Amino acid sequence: MDHGYRFKLWSSKAARRLIWILAMAFAAVFLVQFFKLPYDHNVFTSLLSDAKVAFFGKTNYTSSALISNNQSSDLDSLSVPLKRNLTLGNSRYGTMGNSSYGTNLSLSHEMSEKIPAASISQMDELLQESRTSLKSNPPLPSSAVDKELLYAKSEIESAPLVHSNSELYEPVYRNISKFKRSYELMEKMLRVYIYEEGEKPIFHESILEGIYASEGWFLKMLESNKIYVTEDPKKAHLFYLPFSSRLLQLTLYVRSSHSRNNLIEFMKNYVEMLIQKYPFWNRTNGEDHFLAACHDWAPTETRGRMLNCLRALCNADIKAGFVIGKDVSLPTVYVRSAKNPLRDVGGESPAKRPILAFFAGYMHGNVRPTLLKYWGQETDMKNLGRMPHVKGNKNYIEHMKTSKYCICARGYAVHSPRVVESILYECVPVIISDKYVPPFLEVLNWKSFAVFILEKDIPDLKKILLSISEDKYLEMLKGVKEVQKHFLWHAEPVKYDLFQMILHSVWYNRVLRLKSV
Repeated sequence: MDHGYRFKLWSSKAARRLIWILAMAFAAVFLVQFFKLPYDHNVFTSLLSDAKVAFFGKTNYTSSALISNNQSSDLDSLSVPLKRNLTLGNSRYGTMGNSSYGTNLSLSHEMSEKIPAASISQMDELLQESRTSLKSNPPLPSSAVDKELLYAKSEIESAPLVHSNSELYEPVYRNISKFKRSYELMEKMLRVYIYEEGEKPIFHESILEGIYASEGWFLKMLESNKIYVTEDPKKAHLFYLPFSSRLLQLTLYVRSSHSRNNLIEFMKNYVEMLIQKYPFWNRTNGEDHFLAACHDWAPTETRGRMLNCLRALCNADIKAGFVIGKDVSLPTVYVRSAKNPLRDVGGESPAKRPILAFFAGYMHGNVRPTLLKYWGQETDMKNLGRMPHVKGNKNYIEHMKTSKYCICARGYAVHSPRVVESILYECVPVIISDKYVPPFLEVLNWKSFAVFILEKDIPDLKKILLSISEDKYLEMLKGVKEVQKHFLWHAEPVKYDLFQMILHSVWYNRVLRLKSV
């Protein structure tokens, strides 16, 4: 082969490689600009390193990407990608505490499409693993508050053995002994500092009715609380960011713009202001800060540095970056009357529930149309579209009260008010929403009072429900009635009610994530 031909051949290969490199660089710049992500050294170093491999043809080169080749080969198994999503914040996958805003969000998006459905049993396993794999180092030097948290952890882990009593029914809890001791310690010890910064309506304002009401009720209850709230930040175990994700959307979102960048930037600037003004965030890198947000967009609005916070989210979607063992699944409660949030609570006896399973709602997403396709014509299963409006939604509520099982099928987002509605109307929930983490997973044993069906198994829905024995159904129904108190809003907080449970789960996750000294 003459030298001229070899030069042309090399030149053509080099040209193709050069074009490939330029395409990669263009794609990286596009992603950074489109998603408003900052420059991240690790990502770009990885990109350039891989470009070198392509250009020079080194087959023995080991990529410096955030996720190595041998790790990504495990994506076919369920547990590995879920563990990756779970362990955001470990140095292995990048540090959430760095100054880059959105670095870990990009990683979450990268992994999210590869995360398969997760059964409740697999979520249980991930929760157990999180207690050993996700640990927070106490700040040094340790303060009196840090020592109190470590004392609480020791007390919880060595809690005296207890069983069911008049207040708590053992089967519905993961560990009734730990829960009872943790709750007692919270009542005795917990102090929360609420930042005064932030103007209404986005901050310090509550919407108490509708599908996103949980964040408003929690904010209202906490700001008026005289037991947990402290005005001295040095005594605080937790710091609360008092914003409303719903009011953020109503106030700043530009209709039909299809862009949430201004909402994300607004929350980023708010947190940056707190960091600059106070020393509290930097003590723990934000790990003792928390928020409660119920709008579908909240996982996006609370990215970047806020990923370090304990996030109580209604849209508790593993795919969207929800971290089991750190974040808290906030119950989606459709409050129809702020003056009487307990209206219509209760249901018929098992003998007066002739409907096997019930669902009604808009045909949002892919799951609900599939449900209707397979089971819309069954006489003993009421699977309907949107029901005609009746004052007070009485028709819908009566169907729930007279059904054995209530189907909680996801729409566009993974969460649905039907989960809590089922519990309020004493109907065993059937949750069809892959990647949805149910409320208070760290405390409640959901398998004892709910049925979980993967979206792919909708064709077998009736067979699965009919395979449940009457005794098992009655046992689950008892569990539903026993956990009902944990999902009720009251005008003033009541022991073990929804306000207390949200606060407890935030406290519980904060305490158990600490490394023992």
